[in-house]
Amino acid sequence: MTTDSPPDRTPADEPGDSSTPAAPSSGAGAAATPEAKKSPEPKKSRAGRDLPAAIGVGGSLGIGIILILIFVPTVWYAVVAVSFAVATWEVAKRLRDGGYDIALWPLLVGGQAIIWSSWPWGQTGVLVAFAATVLVAMVWKLLAQGISNAPENYLRNLAATVLVLAWLPLLASFGAHMVVQDHGAARVATLMVVVVCSDVGGYAAGVLFGKHPMAPAISPKKSWEGLVGSLVVGTTGAICCVVFLLGSHWWIGAILGPVLVVCATLGDLVESQVKRDLGIKDMGSLLPGHGGIMDRLDSLLPSALIVWAVLTALL
Repeated sequence: MTTDSPPDRTPADEPGDSSTPAAPSSGAGAAATPEAKKSPEPKKSRAGRDLPAAIGVGGSLGIGIILILIFVPTVWYAVVAVSFAVATWEVAKRLRDGGYDIALWPLLVGGQAIIWSSWPWGQTGVLVAFAATVLVAMVWKLLAQGISNAPENYLRNLAATVLVLAWLPLLASFGAHMVVQDHGAARVATLMVVVVCSDVGGYAAGVLFGKHPMAPAISPKKSWEGLVGSLVVGTTGAICCVVFLLGSHWWIGAILGPVLVVCATLGDLVESQVKRDLGIKDMGSLLPGHGGIMDRLDSLLPSALIVWAVLTALL
């Protein structure tokens, strides 16, 4: 999710990026080749994305989620589990490319245990699975070079492993667990609708009015005007979901909306800074126009915790 028109501009977007060919010099070498004329680059939005592809992929994913929640809501668990297995692999690969030797297999196996444990045992099962995975990761990294050799960068690599574990499967477990609560499908739908409303409001306000950067050192293209747009549209969406999907009081939505928007924005900024540290634009390339799975989940992760907590406490 973004609270502004364009997503984050990473070093790959800056002028002079090696991936962008330089303009030909004048003279004989300046003539355009037939191949260049026949193969124009896909038209991109101000966000630097292939907007038609992004809309198509986003719409298809949204329709799929709606159909699942209507007809087979418990399949939502499998959707979350598979999505976060892929997202974990994406993040782990990027971190390894950046010099972090994280414990991949404990992350993948333990992450699945964290998500699925919430179905029968709720958040108690999540806590136990998370703690057990941390312990396994500690031993895994301790013995990574064998018992005859001291581990290299043990604290640094273990910290990165635990960060990914808490950032992805732990937060995802709250989004998965909502589907087995009362009106579970409606709770999950509320999460998705409010995040989308926040995203759309932020994008529109950022494109039309964005002039004051919110955090230029982290995400230069996000503006305060975009945040206001997210707050207005996101809060409106939250009130509508609480009233019409959950059949409860409007003021619950008035609380949920602003808190979710702020946390989603911060989640987006966190991933932006991680990608900036790693010198990358996207975590992956699986979704055309979006990047990787993780690039679509950055704002959903803290939002899942907020929706679970607010609705559990107030409904």
